[in-house]
Amino acid sequence: MDRKTQLMPDVQSAADTRQIAINKVGIKSIRHPIKVQDKSTGVQHTIAMFNMYVGLPHNFKGTHMSRFVEILNSHEREISVENFPVMLRDMVAKLEAETGHIEMNFPYFINKTAPISGVQSLMDYDVTFIGDICHGEIATSVKVVVPVTSLCPCSKKISERGAHNQRSHVTITARTNDFVWIEEIVQLVEQEASCELFGLLKRPDEKYVTERAYDNPKFVEDMVRDVAARLNANGRIDAYTVECENFESIHNHSAYASIDGKQPL
Repeated sequence: MDRKTQLMPDVQSAADTRQIAINKVGIKSIRHPIKVQDKSTGVQHTIAMFNMYVGLPHNFKGTHMSRFVEILNSHEREISVENFPVMLRDMVAKLEAETGHIEMNFPYFINKTAPISGVQSLMDYDVTFIGDICHGEIATSVKVVVPVTSLCPCSKKISERGAHNQRSHVTITARTNDFVWIEEIVQLVEQEASCELFGLLKRPDEKYVTERAYDNPKFVEDMVRDVAARLNANGRIDAYTVECENFESIHNHSAYASIDGKQPL
């Protein structure tokens, strides 16, 4: 460090007299390459959006924003989930904080095969890894948004022809005690939906998925309960929240339900 740099004032480290601590301060929406374990190909390369925060004690005026970016770039060019604990510890150490929070949101792609024609196509799923550190203790969770089809049991019961159906988002946020594939979470949800979605379908496939949904109607309440039952039976999951939002095709609003299971997140 040269003499000019040494003479520059460090405003962020100045004292603050308002006696109000800040729960989270840091940077949002910074993109960085990552790699994620892929069940079929071994590894998947994608781009993640990071949110990185620390808690700021009441006596400090500000935090050093550039240090968050330094932490991202100090690891491998492509960050992995395995880096999460190390990144959290580095962040609170370099920012001289006791608490920290990192969110890593990214698109994850799964190659799917259409049910009749066998044509293959990619489906993307929204995934977020979340990490918190407090006084050296680390807690991590994974959030996966799975788009599916839901068909209304009431509509089917009362209608002479057809039943209204819609695309739904089932969101699972889970804390695990062992490794769980992203594909496992996706498949668990898709198996409990009226029907799963595909990126590409031929006409015989469209016939199949339409009839599959009609034969398997589900309310939003059915969806969260059925998914929760599967999560309750999975010993690798310590705590979860399952949410379902139906983007109703006959209303200008969504139907919604959620369940918190096992231990609270």
